[in-house]
Order: sequence, then C-alpha cells, then structure tokens
Amino acid sequence: MIYSLILSLRDAHYRNGRHSSKAAVPTVCVGNISAGGTGKTPHTEMLLRELLTSDKWGASNVAVLSRGYKRRSRGYQELPLDASAYLYGDEPAQIKHKFPGITVAVDKNRIEGCAKLAEGGTDLVVLDDAYQYRKLKADLNIVLSDYSHPVSTDSLLPAGHLRDLKKRLYDSDIVIVTKCPYELDDSEKQEAAATLGYESYDPSTCVAAHKGKSQLLFFTQIRYEKPEPVFSNADTRYIYSHKLVLLTGIANDTPLVRHLSDSYKIVEQFHFPDHHKYNNGDVRRLKAAMKHYPTAAFATTEKDALRLRDLNKMPPQLQERLFYLPISVEFLSEREHDIFCEKLMTI
Repeated sequence: MIYSLILSLRDAHYRNGRHSSKAAVPTVCVGNISAGGTGKTPHTEMLLRELLTSDKWGASNVAVLSRGYKRRSRGYQELPLDASAYLYGDEPAQIKHKFPGITVAVDKNRIEGCAKLAEGGTDLVVLDDAYQYRKLKADLNIVLSDYSHPVSTDSLLPAGHLRDLKKRLYDSDIVIVTKCPYELDDSEKQEAAATLGYESYDPSTCVAAHKGKSQLLFFTQIRYEKPEPVFSNADTRYIYSHKLVLLTGIANDTPLVRHLSDSYKIVEQFHFPDHHKYNNGDVRRLKAAMKHYPTAAFATTEKDALRLRDLNKMPPQLQERLFYLPISVEFLSEREHDIFCEKLMTI
C-alpha cells in the first residue's frame, strides 16, 4: 500500500512532463514494469542489430547506456573490450562482448551519461532499463511484458513482481510481449492483448488501443543457439552427454529448463538469485555435483557465463565441462518485424 502510494505520487510529479528533459541526441529506451525476467538484454541486442544494419543508423555512432546493476565501479565508465561483469555489471559486459565496435557505458545518472556520450560523438543512445528514470524523456520507449506473467495480472512488490504502476505500460510507444510460444495465431494474440487491458488489437497493423490511446504491440519468442564453452579449455565432447547439471542466476529460468529438458536429463539444478555473484562456496557445490555425476555436462546462461569467468579459482575439471546457451529473440511474423523497424526508423 505504501509502495503504491509512493509510486502514484512520483507518477503525478512527472506525468505533466515539466520535470523531464530530453538528451542532446536521440534515445531509445528498453525497459519493463516487472523486476526482471522479461528478456530485456536479448531485446536490447536485437534492437542494436536492427539499428546497426539499417540505412539510417548503420554508419552512425550508436551507444548503449546502462546503470550497471551491482557493478563495483563508480560514476560514468566506458567499458573496455575485456570488460568484466564484476566491475561493470553482467548485462553491459555481455553487450560489450557481443558488440565490441560500439560504445557501452554505465552511469547511474542517465542525463549526465547521455551528455558525456553526446560530447564524445555518439549519434544515438540505447537506454538499457531506464523506463523508471523519468528525469530523462526518451524519444522512443519500448516496454516488455512476459507472455506467461502479463503485467496486468501481477501485483506490486513485495506481493508480486511489479516495480512500477500497471498503467505505466500504456505510456510507452511500443509494448512487446516476450517469451511467447512458437506459434500464436491472430485470435490468440488478440486474447493476449485483451489480457493486457487493450480494448482492441489489429494483427495486420499491430496497433492496440487502451482508453483512446494507440500503441504498437508486438510478440516475440526466444531462440536458443548451440552451446558455447564458457572457458577456452572446454572439452566439447561433454555437449553430447545425456546428463546435465544446470546453474542459473537469472530471474526466470523456466524457458531454459524446458528447452534443455528436450535433449538432456537435468540431474541437478542450482538456482541462484538474479545477478548472483559466484563465490568459492558455489564452486565447492559444483565440484560436489561433478563428483556425483562424473559424465554430466554443466550448462548455464550467457549472463552467468560472464560472472563465472570472473572467478579466480574455477577448477580446470569444471572449466572443461561448462557451457552456456546464447539466446536471441525474433518476432513471431515478418509483418511484425517490418512494422517494428519502420517505427524504429522514425527517431
């Protein structure tokens, strides 16, 4: 109740726009209403790929600005090529590793961060998880909602997973329903739109309406790539093991568990909190599992892989059998992809 009151007062403070300002360069914000688990990082990466391959922004200096959640560094920092998750946060470090040619920066103060990037020659800034940073008004706001846990049916923390008011969903320019089943027909999309509170949704135009305001509504799914070694001395033969030990430190690992269960028998699972910093105690638990299941492979997520590499005392025997699954996201239809890209090019 108190949290809801605080959010309502904050919303009233910013809603008229007088207390927000735009950056000196165009900005695109990828955020959510929930406290993690919507697939924000792979959607940020998808957005970057679309921008960097477009005629409008492909030759421009595109940057990413993140808060750098749980990082050890302070103030404004630009990530080096060998950025560690420990110093800069796992999500910015992952993006820098996958897009080494762009500037990835971290700063809790997004206004100052954007100003410094603009001074350095950046043409466009992708704001990672800045939807609640309302002092800065993005030129395009994209908000994500998990298909299995729609914002409209959830509750505010601590009773639920929402960190912002439900009505904030309708303030964005684009809403993306993430982690969808591989096939959804138009009627199922309309049903999902209705669950989110939209009075209407046109699959042919991707336009949804809520209380007279129109937004673009899209649907995406996760695509898992082939396992990749976490460490350079990995033995790829373990990929073909029938047994698997899974370790994850993300908000929602259910889709990953389902995917891996199709090919492996998951004999043991270690589920750590989101953004978990691995320590020597965790290594001891993994070593015990390795002794108990000597032929099993060990799998983890892309974000966890970065944090595991920061460990100084990872035994070679564990390094040999430790793999991660890269993920990407894709729209459920080419039509959705094309309409999304058209909107993206309007900034």
